[in-house]
Amino acid sequence: MIKYKLKCKKCTLSFDSWFATSQEYEKLKKKNYLSCHRCGSIKVEKTLMAPKLLNKSWRKNINLENQKYQKINKKIREYQKFVKKNFEYVGENFAYEARSIHYNNKKKDKGIYGTASREEIKDLKDEGIDTEIIPWIENKNN
Repeated sequence: MIKYKLKCKKCTLSFDSWFATSQEYEKLKKKNYLSCHRCGSIKVEKTLMAPKLLNKSWRKNINLENQKYQKINKKIREYQKFVKKNFEYVGENFAYEARSIHYNNKKKDKGIYGTASREEIKDLKDEGIDTEIIPWIENKNN
């Protein structure tokens, strides 16, 4: 794919268009299939385009984004460590266990955490059972 900046000679509209190849552009131009979408003129020509070059500021921005990602990742792992230490893991039975605690007054020494679908979470909230979704990062080292 190739992107060209085109300009209408009649109304001076400038716009971008994608083509499979440069030969495809030439073929469409020769058959008068290219037209301005503002005025309909077929007097459309390619204009000069500058390639997008990657410079040092691009690398700096990527580095800053990577640092932000690492900071967020670290914070999520801290939350995970806290949850694992202070809550009981119930796995796929989260919705069942949450209902058991809520409706049967089944007391637990610790809160619970586990997995549930978005639909199960919505149903729990509709029933008045307080639940939260937290981001979870799987530990790749295990």
